[in-house]
Amino acid sequence: MKEKNVAVIGMGYVGIPMAVMLANAGYDVTGIQRRSQRSGWKIDSLNEGKCPIGGNEPELPEMLESVVRSGRFRATDDYTVLENIDITLIDVQTPTDSDNIPRYESLGEVSRQVGRYLKPGNIVIIESTVAPGTTEHLVLPILEEESGLRAGLPEGFGLSFSYERVMVGRLIHNIREYPKIVGGIDAESRKVAANMYESVVMAGVHETDPMTAEISKTVENAYRDVQIAFANEVALMCEALGVDVYEMRNFVNGLPNDPSAPHANPVRNMHFPGAGVGGHCLPKDSWLLIHGYREYGQNGKKFVPSILASAREMNDRMPLHMVDLLEAGLNEAGKQLQGATVCVLGYTFLENSDDTRNTPTVPLLKELEKRGVSYRIHDPYVKEDEGHLIEQDINVALQDCDAVILMTKHEEYRSIFPDELKELMNGSIIVDGRNLFDQREFENAGFVFKGIGKGVRSQKPVSGKGISM
Repeated sequence: MKEKNVAVIGMGYVGIPMAVMLANAGYDVTGIQRRSQRSGWKIDSLNEGKCPIGGNEPELPEMLESVVRSGRFRATDDYTVLENIDITLIDVQTPTDSDNIPRYESLGEVSRQVGRYLKPGNIVIIESTVAPGTTEHLVLPILEEESGLRAGLPEGFGLSFSYERVMVGRLIHNIREYPKIVGGIDAESRKVAANMYESVVMAGVHETDPMTAEISKTVENAYRDVQIAFANEVALMCEALGVDVYEMRNFVNGLPNDPSAPHANPVRNMHFPGAGVGGHCLPKDSWLLIHGYREYGQNGKKFVPSILASAREMNDRMPLHMVDLLEAGLNEAGKQLQGATVCVLGYTFLENSDDTRNTPTVPLLKELEKRGVSYRIHDPYVKEDEGHLIEQDINVALQDCDAVILMTKHEEYRSIFPDELKELMNGSIIVDGRNLFDQREFENAGFVFKGIGKGVRSQKPVSGKGISM
């Protein structure tokens, strides 16, 4: 199997680690990346053995340098290399638009390029997250049209969908340690893909059909999105009721794992609330699942999904709620929201990474602008994104600000202390969106402290009002 040549199209957070791991396992791998203004620089960086993914990414930089030096991996923008490729992995972005409809321009164009070079016996594997039904109803027809071949091995080409389970900061770990799901259009497509993945995946490879695999991927992320939305909704209730959601969460999650009654196990695992959900997957995968259901479900026009859509709306609301907390904090300090200057700590969606995809900081910034607030942004891992200039010196970013908003839990921010802030800032307002700071410490130092799910318990005697019996 390792004598086969592999191409990985899309040198991003999925394509790079997968390509490097396959090369490290002994395959000859070519990474294909469009030489765009935004991402074209990755080609030269990869060919120099330098990892384009910033932040703390264990094992990947060293593994990349090794496979480049050995000659088993190189990167290019030239699709003609596909003439000598046996297995092609597609790892391009599949975003959704403002109406939550998937945009498959990149997937369609790459599928056409791949189709032009397909030969009997070749196999194509879609790793990009897609709406259920996309592999068979969109990619397969394009490949057949461009290649003149029929889908199906051994006479035609093989086709599988096999989704990623990566997370920034754990890219190599997750590929290696988490089970891999392969949904092939036929038994041979599943077998070829599974054999390849078994060389890098230690937790087992499971075979199924494309639709089941596509649904599994979107449901994995929809499940987590719904759980986060539940935590966020409870956090807003806790704020209104004057209690700390994190104290309450500890009590809820204190129920034991009791194997004596599996059907009635009391264990709970309430997620953390926070200032918003980001990344390539969670903000869109519920919409992909809904889109696939509407397009290809037998009753797709009769039943209207509500839980997934409501969860998305709740999570999208959280960055806006951060501005509400900011306004409440400023008012408590005798200041107005309009005309205030704030320092936003953290631009990336995930701590200790340079990943800015769908970061909740962007809608926060838009809301600040809408409500007349000036801001500065600090992030140790990003200098510029989408026209936003990001300060690298935290002291410069904090200078003379009225308030601080924490959006990302970077390790660097753990060393921020009240006395230091007082020397730099004009005001004393903290809005903590990630439960990083010690509320009591800052309040004792004279700060007005607001946070997601951080209610202020009233000190007044209970009035006796309640539900009449």
